[in-house]
Amino acid sequence: MTTGQAARRWAETWQRAWEALDLDAIVALYAPDALLSTEPFREPYRGRSGVRDYVSEAFAEEEAPRVWAGEPIVDGDRASISWWASLRENGADTTLAGTSVLRFDDAGQVVAQWD
Repeated sequence: MTTGQAARRWAETWQRAWEALDLDAIVALYAPDALLSTEPFREPYRGRSGVRDYVSEAFAEEEAPRVWAGEPIVDGDRASISWWASLRENGADTTLAGTSVLRFDDAGQVVAQWD
């Protein structure tokens, strides 16, 4: 799988799975030893279990997400993807926007993500 294909799969899966609050579909995108960094001073989440912990914590606070993703920008084994979400978080209407910088292995799984 090329990095471009992996990046598009990541964006499409996150969009569909976030809206459905489908934890398993998202976790399946990550390599067993993946690192997921969500804030600059927070320890990264490690491995699929860490990804599962992060996503399940986020989903527990969210209702009715609507999600959009931009076209990936790809360079070598890395991609950058901008995304937006409109949802209710802890009972309040919220808009989230960010960019995920991803590194993929040869099988197209995420080995590192920085948001």
